[in-house]
Amino acid sequence: MGLDVKELIAQRESLSAGDAVAAWADDAAQIASILDEGAVDSAARAQLAEQLVGLVESGEGAHGDRVVVGQLLGKVGDPRVVTSDQADYWVPLTLKSGDNFAIGRFPVTNKEYRAFVADGGYERRDLWTDDGWAWLQDCENPWPVLVDVNPDVEDFVVDNQPVVGVSWYEAQAFANWAGARLPRWYERVFAIRGLEKRPYPWGSPFGEGNANSKEEVIERPVAVGLFVRDTTPEGVRDLAGNAGEWTSEQAGDEYLLHPGAWDQPSLACWAKALTSSSPTSRWAALGFRLAKDA
Repeated sequence: MGLDVKELIAQRESLSAGDAVAAWADDAAQIASILDEGAVDSAARAQLAEQLVGLVESGEGAHGDRVVVGQLLGKVGDPRVVTSDQADYWVPLTLKSGDNFAIGRFPVTNKEYRAFVADGGYERRDLWTDDGWAWLQDCENPWPVLVDVNPDVEDFVVDNQPVVGVSWYEAQAFANWAGARLPRWYERVFAIRGLEKRPYPWGSPFGEGNANSKEEVIERPVAVGLFVRDTTPEGVRDLAGNAGEWTSEQAGDEYLLHPGAWDQPSLACWAKALTSSSPTSRWAALGFRLAKDA
């Protein structure tokens, strides 16, 4: 007999968060198959998403189980992943100078990036810089091709995980499409440090289990916000780890980026950690988030 999702939801409401995380992780593969078959109605799907969000946000459970539950939430449909035209997408911040800006609560996700692709983002010349458009004409494997032809990327393209493997040119084109921009370097630093000058979003020390860095040995991106302590007091998530992030600022022929990611050690997660790379660079731990003037 197959699993009854509604019955499981009811049963697991009475479990502790840690036990419920373990139970959903055990059943995740079967639940995913049931979802693929369309055998879960919209009401049950919404109930399941609500319960899984609560578990993700609880911070409870073993890391391995939490990763699986976060991925299942991406399959169900993560209600935390909204679009940039919605107010909850943004976290408003005020610099010490008094200038205001807003930054994306989460890194840009695969779901958002797929919407850009589906809307013709790779065919619209107006979204691309001159250099970016020239690069795109010569590129044999931009992001949509990379994810379509590579069978090993399934765990990297879950809807509610940060999009990775995008060049600066692709990130900039997406930002233009979204009516936003990439963060300036000092804005991203301030988002982590705040007026209190925190070294990490949660303060200090770096500790264990606070961000998706190399030390956690997960070896891939995870659902946004899964590491609940990688959150600033203002509510900006995943600034220390999970995926590195492009910024808008240039250094010579390269662009500045924050390297903190699943494949980088804790030193790369520090607020002021900095490196730069060619705008054509792409790797499986590099993504971006949006910003806008307020």
